[in-house]
Amino acid sequence: MRIVYGVHGYGRGHAMRTLSVLPELAKRHDVLVLAGGDALASISESHAVTEIPTLGFYHADNGQISMLRTMTGNLPLVRDVWLRGKSYRRIERTIRDFCPDVILTDSEIYTHKIASRLGIPRITFDHFAVLVYCRIGLPFLDAVKQWGYSIGYRALYGHADRIVATAFFDAVTVSGHVRVVGPSIRAEVRAVEPTRGEHLLVYLNRGKEEFTPQVEAALKAQALPIRVYGAPRTGTDGHIEYKPVANLPFIEDVASSRAVFATAGNQLLGEIRYFGKPVLAMPQDCLEQRINAYQVETLGQGMNVARGELTPEILRAFLDREPEFTRRIQRQTRDGATEALDALEAFISELTGKTLEGRIGLART
Repeated sequence: MRIVYGVHGYGRGHAMRTLSVLPELAKRHDVLVLAGGDALASISESHAVTEIPTLGFYHADNGQISMLRTMTGNLPLVRDVWLRGKSYRRIERTIRDFCPDVILTDSEIYTHKIASRLGIPRITFDHFAVLVYCRIGLPFLDAVKQWGYSIGYRALYGHADRIVATAFFDAVTVSGHVRVVGPSIRAEVRAVEPTRGEHLLVYLNRGKEEFTPQVEAALKAQALPIRVYGAPRTGTDGHIEYKPVANLPFIEDVASSRAVFATAGNQLLGEIRYFGKPVLAMPQDCLEQRINAYQVETLGQGMNVARGELTPEILRAFLDREPEFTRRIQRQTRDGATEALDALEAFISELTGKTLEGRIGLART
C-alpha cells in the first residue's frame, strides 16, 4: 500500500504522535512523509521527509497568541492553498507522482485539500478531531466554544472519509466513521521505566514567549532541583538547569521526575500520564490546550494555571500536593499506538478495498 502522511508542523506534539506509528507503518507500507516546521526537524532525524509550508500561531509583543497576527501571518499560505498557488502545485505534483492509495493527515492543510481535490481516500489522525467529532463533557461556555471551533475546523480542513482521534481522556464519538484511541506512546517512551526523583521537570513549547520573568521568578522561589526544557537559554543557574531540547534525555528526565510543570499539549500530557507523574498544566491561549488542562484537573492528575497567573505560591501548592496527586493518578496503560495502527489499517482496507498483507502487531507492553 502507498500512503502519503502529512503532518502539521507547529509544536512537537504532532511529530511525536507521528513517530509513535510511523516506524510500523513504514514496515508495512510505502510511506511518503510531508511535513514542515517543528515536525520536519523531529521526524527527519529518523525518516525521510519532504518539506512543505505549515500553519502556525503568531504572538503579540506581550507573548500571548495574537489572533490578528495569526490570521495575517497565515494568510499567504491559506491563499496558496485555496488558489492553488506555487507551493500547492508543487505538493500536488509530488503526491500525484507518488500515486498514493490513501492520504493520512495530522491536521495538515495541504494534504487535506489535495486529497479532496484528487479524490484520494483521506484519514485524519490527530487530537483536534476529539473537539470536532466527540462529546467530552465540558462546562457550558467551553462547550459553546467547542461548537464554534468545530465549525472552523471543518471549514479549514473539510470532511475526511475516516477519523482516528487520540486523547489522554475519555471521549464519546458521534459518528461510526470516528475511532477514539488512547495516547500514542512512542517506543522510546515505553522503553523507559519511571522512578520517583526529586527534580521538577519543566517543559515550555514556545520558550521565547512562555519563559517569562514571572515564570522564572516562580521557579527560582522553589527549594528543589529544576530541569527546564524549551527556555531560550542553556546552562545552570543555582538549582535550575536549563537543558536543550533532546528526545531521550527529555524522556528520561520526565520518567525520573517528582512532578511536571508544562504546557498542555495532548501528546505531552499523555506521555506524562504514562509515567504516572502529577502535572501543573499551563495551557497556551487556545481552546484545545485549555480543554486539556481542564481534563488534567478532572482526572485528578494535577492542577492547571492560566498563562500570566503563575506565582511562587501556586507552584509551591502544587508541589505540596504531589503525594496526593500521585496516589490518585491512574497510570495510562492503554496502548494507543497499537489502537491507532489497528484503526488505521481497518480504515485503509475499508476505503481502498485492498486486503493488507504482512500485518505485524506492535509489541504490547
